[in-house]
Order: sequence, then C-alpha cells, then structure tokens
Amino acid sequence: MSHETAIGQEKSVVDWLAPEPPSDLVFDDGEPLETNRHRIAMNVLIDSTLTALSERSDFFAGGNMFVYYSRNQAMNRDFRGPDFFVALDVDGSRERQGWVVWEEDGRYPDVIVELLSPSTANVDRGVKKDLYERVFRTPDYFIYDPFAADSLVGWHLELGRGYQPLIPNDRGWLWCETLELWLGTWNGSIRREPPTGTCDWLRFYDRALNLVLLPEEIAAREQQQATSERQRAERLAQKLRELGEDPDLI
Repeated sequence: MSHETAIGQEKSVVDWLAPEPPSDLVFDDGEPLETNRHRIAMNVLIDSTLTALSERSDFFAGGNMFVYYSRNQAMNRDFRGPDFFVALDVDGSRERQGWVVWEEDGRYPDVIVELLSPSTANVDRGVKKDLYERVFRTPDYFIYDPFAADSLVGWHLELGRGYQPLIPNDRGWLWCETLELWLGTWNGSIRREPPTGTCDWLRFYDRALNLVLLPEEIAAREQQQATSERQRAERLAQKLRELGEDPDLI
C-alpha cells in the first residue's frame, strides 16, 4: 500500500467520525413557569416521585429543565424543556443542570408531564407530543392544566402504533405503566396555593389508590401519630392515678 493510499484511507475514516457535541450548552433561558401554581404543581410531582420511588436510587426526576437530544438542536438553540419528567435506570446520584442525552448513554425521559397554559397548550398537544412520540420515544406522556380539573389527558407508547390514548378509571385517573402509579386530581391547598380556598392538583396514587404523600404531609401525619400516642398515654396514666396506682411504677 502506498503512503498516499494510506493517508487517503485515514482521511476517509476521519471524515466519517461523528462531530463532537457542543460543550457550551445553555441550561436557563430566564423564563419562569407561567404562574406560581404551575411552579408548585411541578414541585409536587417531583417531590411525590421521590417519595414513591424512595427505595430506588436509579432514577432522576426533574422539571423545567432543557433536554438536549441532538447536535443540531443544541447548535440552533432549539430549547425543549418538559415541565416534569422522570428517567429510570440512570445514575440518580449525579447533579444535573439539564438532561443531555449523549451524556446519559442515549437515555431519554420515560415519563413526561406538561402543565398546560393558554400560551403553551397547542404546542404541548401538537409539536411536543410529536417530539416525545417520534424522537424521545417516551413511554408515557400526560398533559394537565392546573386551572382546569377536567383537563388531564395521557398517552402510552405502543409498539408499531405510536401514542395511544389512556382510558381513565371511574375516578378520572390515568394509569402510568412506567411508574406503576395512578395520576389523578386531588382537591386541597398546597404550600399556600391558592391563597384562599382550594384547587385541584395533579397527584400520584399508588396501585391501591392511596395518595402518595408529600414530605410535609408525611411529617404532619407522623406528628399527629406522636400526639395521639402521647394523649393516649396521658389518659392511661390518669386512670391509674384514679385507681390509686402510680403510673411511673408500672
């Protein structure tokens, strides 16, 4: 083989090497979520996921974060950021500013929820739904308007058929097969929202239809249980005193 031929073949190999992905990724476009309720709704989903999957460490739950999935998308600053997503079977101990697919061994989100608003509803139902179905291949996709209780819609990705609409149960909840949890509404006040009264939040429920509690709800329940135990002990001690017994000696 001549020296020129060897150089030519080497150049051919170099020409076919995949281009390096950009390293100057933007992770914040400076635009907040539409309303305070949208922000809290996102955090409720994240915190509920952490509770529901507390025995696992191989997952990541995030929200309002850019997902970078191609070099062209990154170079064109074509930002795509789900309001809430979960990725399973990944390193849950890593800190992330965004989800960069080529840094995650090609993994895309497994579950996505978009919180609708008047300015985003059409995109969430159209462009983003197509993206999550055809490019991300995200198994479960849901949309919900925090200001409209009857707005929950979801799809599950089926082989060869694409996204198929999910059928709600008799409570109007949708089954998220990937997480093995129900998604449904819950009426109440969370983190002082709304300022007065209540509203309908999108929450997770387990297979037995039990609400997946938030950290503050777990703490409140534990506090209530501790208070009940203390009161029970005080009542028992009082009865013993009435019988002439010293509860401290029993």
